[in-house]
Amino acid sequence: MNYLDRFLAVVPTKKCNLQLLGAVCMFLASKLKETRPLTAEKLCIYTDNSIKPQELLEWELVVLGKLKWNLAAVTPNDFIEHIVRRLPLPEDKLALIRKHVQTFIALCATDFRFAMYPPSMIATGSVGAAICGLQLDSADQSQWGDSLTDLLAKITNTEVDVLKECQEQIERVLVSSLREGRQQQQQQQQTQRGPSGKGLDELDQSSTPTDVRDVNL
Repeated sequence: MNYLDRFLAVVPTKKCNLQLLGAVCMFLASKLKETRPLTAEKLCIYTDNSIKPQELLEWELVVLGKLKWNLAAVTPNDFIEHIVRRLPLPEDKLALIRKHVQTFIALCATDFRFAMYPPSMIATGSVGAAICGLQLDSADQSQWGDSLTDLLAKITNTEVDVLKECQEQIERVLVSSLREGRQQQQQQQQTQRGPSGKGLDELDQSSTPTDVRDVNL
């Protein structure tokens, strides 16, 4: 998403080339992050062969040139561990917290309103939203409400009001996503429930680290 946004910010791109551009950005990201990156052929198959491997490789050079070969992009996920480790959180809940934070970050990546926030702000707001949503049992009350926001703002050296607005916006996006998910679930259950009686929850696989329907409010 970082590569895509940066490229579109400097190069006017036709709508017919957006899928090709998205495939190229995924191609580059997999090369940087994965031990076994995606192949050009596999990406073309994923696009139903609407693009050719040669096109992908040619556009790869174009995108690299426009990004000035700067692929070491800082993303919200890079800040999670730095923030979480400085909070008084129970060790046995850290894995659950991380999954919820990653889900919030994934939701933010699909909403243009978060483009104005730096990655550190999105990560901090997601941590706050995850902890408040989980309502962890702890004797340390610094984790709750305004006290949590103040602590997070101090850790990341950000303004409390801006952080609070970011976190509230993340929570609104979650509520909206959950509402849409429930509506789609109800519609699909009516048409997809087979003779075996299996519902959507057994058939559906989430594409985010944690299914948004599993995130607590």
